[in-house]
Amino acid sequence: MIIERQNKNGCVEEAQAREAMGQFFAQNDYTGKRILVIIPDNTRSGPIGEMFKIMYEFLGPKVKAVDCLVALGTHQPMTEKQICKRLSMTVGERKSRYAAVKFFNHAWDKRQTYASLGKISADEVEQISGGLFREEVDVAINKMILEYDEFFILGPVFPHEVVGFSGGHKYIFPGIAGDEIIHFFHWLGAVITNPVVNGNKWTATRKVVEKAASFINVPHTLFAIVALENELKGIFIGDTLEAWEKAADLSEQVHITYTDRTYETVLGIAPEMYDDIWTAGKVMYKLEPIIADGGTLIIYAPHITEISYTHGKILDQIGYHTRDYFLKQMDKFKGVPRGVMAHSTHVKGIGTYIDGVEKPRVNVVLATGIGKQRCRKVNLDYMNPRDINIADYEDRQDEGVLLVHHAGEVLHRLSNGYIPTIPKE
Repeated sequence: MIIERQNKNGCVEEAQAREAMGQFFAQNDYTGKRILVIIPDNTRSGPIGEMFKIMYEFLGPKVKAVDCLVALGTHQPMTEKQICKRLSMTVGERKSRYAAVKFFNHAWDKRQTYASLGKISADEVEQISGGLFREEVDVAINKMILEYDEFFILGPVFPHEVVGFSGGHKYIFPGIAGDEIIHFFHWLGAVITNPVVNGNKWTATRKVVEKAASFINVPHTLFAIVALENELKGIFIGDTLEAWEKAADLSEQVHITYTDRTYETVLGIAPEMYDDIWTAGKVMYKLEPIIADGGTLIIYAPHITEISYTHGKILDQIGYHTRDYFLKQMDKFKGVPRGVMAHSTHVKGIGTYIDGVEKPRVNVVLATGIGKQRCRKVNLDYMNPRDINIADYEDRQDEGVLLVHHAGEVLHRLSNGYIPTIPKE
């Protein structure tokens, strides 16, 4: 049974969330157990800290340990100060009430931290991917979860470019997974394309995640939240798959906005929680479906000065390109991590590569702290953010101009159901 509280038109009050957690912990005794809580990094919004604190009220006095592992995927490690901010802890609270809680970052690039749980066979991959791929995939995860009696997943659910909806077991794959499966299913999502995947629940990539999760034999529970920024719309506690499905159903109602027209120019303002284009690319992922053919998306983020803190050197080499630019020249990109190519195609968007000529559907422009020369180097356009007056883009929808604040989490779609796809040659 899933314990849930939801209010899509208003908000779930903290007292209601506490009541839901109280109900769960009244039914489940964790006395003397060691619990690992898997949490998102700072590229996801939502009242994670508030929910963790309520959880700790019930767990702290009874358990042997409550520790936190940040599901970084391939993002940058977080400092102690950043994790405290993520968990809404003051320095004083960290040193007193939560002093016993240990913080850990997932280290995707350190193979000694992995444990392999088995392999998804080539036959299964072929079936799941609809024949797009036929290869064996190693299911490796951070072996820390094997050192605890149980683990909890605490995190939000949003429409997502790679799996359709984030959350649930996605905090394991790719959150605390090994690089092989991370790169595999990100590239699978890129081949299917962002507009086709984003905002759909049972995608091929989600099936890969759930197949991989079936290898885990450590008991675990999902505490899924659905929120608009820090306004809690729902909390779902219980079996990971069932709770995630319910949260995704609510997210579909809360996080997808429909419009009757496309726009020639869209200015998407990336929030401060995105600190490089690797994460701020979500502005494109969530807005691509409503941009007109030949239109322009401006990612406005003066605070961003880096393409990717983790993969910047590779992106400097390969640049941002449409899917078929890579698919038709895979020998040329042999050795390039497929997850990095996936990010490249997601940001560049739908387009064609025919007879050596690349034609993206949308012109993606960076109005950031990244200079013109580097933008050109990675095959993206440039605007000086100081030349942009945000007010100039307001209330101009009738002219085909759209301004989107806090872009990157709410998916925008056309109300007629049209989804841009790559035309067949």
